[in-house]
Amino acid sequence: MKTSRRIFLTGAGALAAAALSRTAHAQSAIDEILASTQRGAWDDQFDARASEQAGRVVSTSPIFSPETVTHIERTLGQYSDIVARGGWPMVPATKALRLGVSDRDVEVLRTRLMLSGDLSERAGISPSFDTYVDAALKRFQTRHGIPADGVAGRYTYAAMNVSAPVRLGQLETNLVRLRSMSGFLGDRYVMVNIPAAQIEAVENGRVVSRHTAIVGKVDRQTPILNSKIHEINVNPYWNAPESIVRRDIIPLMRKNPNYLAENNIRILGPDGSEVDPMTVDWSTEEAAKLRFRQDPGRINAMATVKINFHNPHAVYMHDTPQQSLFNNLMRFDSSGCVRVQNVRDLVAWILRDTPGWDRRRLEQTIQTESDVKIAVANPVPVYFTYISAWATGDGVAHFRDDIYGRDGVDELQLSTL
Repeated sequence: MKTSRRIFLTGAGALAAAALSRTAHAQSAIDEILASTQRGAWDDQFDARASEQAGRVVSTSPIFSPETVTHIERTLGQYSDIVARGGWPMVPATKALRLGVSDRDVEVLRTRLMLSGDLSERAGISPSFDTYVDAALKRFQTRHGIPADGVAGRYTYAAMNVSAPVRLGQLETNLVRLRSMSGFLGDRYVMVNIPAAQIEAVENGRVVSRHTAIVGKVDRQTPILNSKIHEINVNPYWNAPESIVRRDIIPLMRKNPNYLAENNIRILGPDGSEVDPMTVDWSTEEAAKLRFRQDPGRINAMATVKINFHNPHAVYMHDTPQQSLFNNLMRFDSSGCVRVQNVRDLVAWILRDTPGWDRRRLEQTIQTESDVKIAVANPVPVYFTYISAWATGDGVAHFRDDIYGRDGVDELQLSTL
C-alpha cells in the first residue's frame, strides 16, 4: 500500500510544542522506568554516555569533498563486515516505542542500534527503553534525515529495516557519484542535494550554512545540473510554465472561475495585452498558448526572492509563501524548481561581493520595490545533485529516501512503502 508523502508531517511546530512539555514528560517517564521491575541494572553512569560514539553526526564538511570520499570508503569496510556477520535483525514495526516503555521489542531495537554503531554495547540488552536507547535512536534518526524525536514510528522503522546488504549497495552506488564531484568546485558554491531536500552553501571547503529545501515531485522531478548563479530577482513576477498551466491552472479554473483573480494572476496575449479570463474557453487547453503572470506580492509563488542561473530546464531557486511545507519530512512537493528556507540568508551570502548590496539594502528593497533584478558580481557555481548516502568522520553513515528510484532498489524508496 502506497503512502502519500504529505501524510508524515513531523514539523518544527510539533517539535516546539513537544519541547514545552519535555521536562515534565521526561521526569514522568523516568519515574515509570524506575518503578519497573524489568528494567536493566543501572549505575551512576545513568546519563546516556554509553550511547556517545566517536564522530559527530552533523559535520561542517561539505558532502562534495575528498574527505567525504575517504569517509565513505572507510564506512564501506564497516558495512561489509556487518553484512559478513549476517547483518542486523528486523525490528517489529508494531509499536511506537519511546522513552519509558518496557517491551521485549526494545531488546531487538537495542541489538539493531548496536550493530549500526548508534548504541554502545556497554548499554546492554534490556526490554527497557531508557535514556541510552533514546539517545541512540535520536542519533539514528538524525543520520537518516528523520526528525530526532526519539520515537520509533513508521518511517523510523522503515529506515531501520532496510537490510544491511542493501545499505552497503547504496553506499557503493553513491561513492561513484561522490568521486565524480570531489575535485575543485569553486571557492564558493551552492549544492542542492535532491534526496536530502537540503542545500549547502560552501566556502573555502567548509559549509557556512545549510538550508532546508522543497524539491520536485516524483512526476515533476528536479533535474541534475551544473550552472552559475548570475542574478537575484527581488519581488519577482511569476510566469507560469506551460506544464503548470496545463496540469494545474486550467483544471483549477474549471472548478473555480475566480481562481486567477483570487491569486493575482493575469493572462497576457502575444502582444502583451491583458486577456479577460471570461473570454477563454476553459473546456479546452487552448489557454496553454497564452502567458500567465502572477503579480509580485505576499501570495506570489516565489514570494520575495528568485535565484536565477542559466539551464535548459528553466528551473530556479526561490522563496515561497508556503513556509509550513519546510516542516514536512517528505519535502518533494514542487514542479521541479527548488524552494529555499531562510532564503534571504542565502541571498545575502551570494551577494556579498556585489557592491552596494548588503543585507540592509536587500531587506529595504524587499519591503519597498518590485521586480528588481540584481546582477551577481561574482557568479556563484550551483550544483543540483543526487546523493542518497554519504559518510562523515569516524564512519558515521548517512542515508536518505531514494525518492526518484535512481539507486535501483525498490526497498530504498521508503516514502512509497
